[in-house]
Amino acid sequence: MGLIDWRLYLVTSGDGPSTVAAAASAAAAGAGVVQVRAKHLLAGDLLDLVLAVAVAVEHAAPTTRVLVNDRADVAHAARRRGAPVHGVHLGQADLPVAEARALLGPDALVGLTAGTLDHVREAHARTGPGRPDYLGSGPFRPTPTKDVGRPPVGLAGYPLRAAATDLPVIAIGDITPADIPLLSTTGIAGVAVVRAVMGARDPEVAAAACLRRWG
Repeated sequence: MGLIDWRLYLVTSGDGPSTVAAAASAAAAGAGVVQVRAKHLLAGDLLDLVLAVAVAVEHAAPTTRVLVNDRADVAHAARRRGAPVHGVHLGQADLPVAEARALLGPDALVGLTAGTLDHVREAHARTGPGRPDYLGSGPFRPTPTKDVGRPPVGLAGYPLRAAATDLPVIAIGDITPADIPLLSTTGIAGVAVVRAVMGARDPEVAAAACLRRWG
């Protein structure tokens, strides 16, 4: 799979040309992973967006990984077309990790949301193709982009989660650039951001600022 820079993990919002441009700009600034998330789109429209983001990101930064949120079928369709799409990020109720890996291939990057400490421990205990490659854990604080129905993890919750697994743990949930220095000390591998980059006037500058704040 090669080394992955987890420090800045961008989750996209929107579905137009500005979304594609922002993803490419963040990758150019050093974001190691870009996850395409557009839950409101039907599969065909999501595929079009994924293809556009993947091509733009590869052009901007060939080492940046491009993932699809939830939809292993869309990731599979994009990969069949030869697009530089590297895998999928799954929720607890989505296709099981082993099934997604069987669909996408053994080289695919498969992430899993692990919102509680028990979820982290359960994922860590898995073996074989059912073990995810990394975990997304949150919310750091309540976020308007996704109501997960769980209490916030807060700064104090991440050392426990990072210590419970050797899998990379990515914090998510309304993380701002000001949060990053302290989060970088908790043992996590990186932070996932949405609005801090996607809502910025200059996404490349915003992404670069996030990376500078990582300890």
